[in-house]
Amino acid sequence: MIEYADESGFEPTIDGEEVVELARYVLDEMRIHPGADLSVTLVSESVMSDLHVKWMDEEGPTDVLSFPMDEVRPPPAGHEPVEGLLGDVVVCPTVAAQQARQAGHATIEEVLLLVTHGILHVLGYDHATPEEEREMFGLQRKLLLGFLATRS
Repeated sequence: MIEYADESGFEPTIDGEEVVELARYVLDEMRIHPGADLSVTLVSESVMSDLHVKWMDEEGPTDVLSFPMDEVRPPPAGHEPVEGLLGDVVVCPTVAAQQARQAGHATIEEVLLLVTHGILHVLGYDHATPEEEREMFGLQRKLLLGFLATRS
């Protein structure tokens, strides 16, 4: 089950239905059990700043934070997915809007990118090394483009 909450106060409001559809698409493409639980929450800059300091020991708001829970991973070929508590993805749409302006695309597209990024972190992907970064960002791009292709 995917839970979505917008506690950000950001205007214009982010399309939560589209965020949930993206999350479902990503989890399905990654072969995650449909009963696995994921939470996606949009928060204000001040809340994100507090989370950033508390969990990363870094000042100021960031775009996305992920909080994995049960270490659910995509199953290897030939294996069935397992249920579990995936964790939480927290996005700051104010930071996303700033990044979207710099990148020349819509805020919703940046939010969708960040949610995809956050889900991959929850599923155990990281970008600490150049090899991990290539794998994670390549997968992120493939998933996001696949989802966006379903929108038209």
